[in-house]
Amino acid sequence: MRSNELVPLTTLSSGEVGVVQALVGGLRLRSRLATLGFIPGARLMMMQNFGYGPLIVNIRDTRIALGRGEAMKVLVKRMTNDR
Repeated sequence: MRSNELVPLTTLSSGEVGVVQALVGGLRLRSRLATLGFIPGARLMMMQNFGYGPLIVNIRDTRIALGRGEAMKVLVKRMTNDR
């Protein structure tokens, strides 16, 4: 997988770093996610993703738990280890 591809947040494994590129969904969901810090350009780290259930993300020095449905609406670009 190329590092410049946009992928849903749910595809990141624990410890992977990404940068928010876009939010998809209705205005209410986009507003909620933006309020939590998920805005384009924000760097995040996946803290916990078991492949089912909620996941935990560290964004802007805050740990946020998101349901999988919400996390699917956050498109990120994976960052390589050298950055």
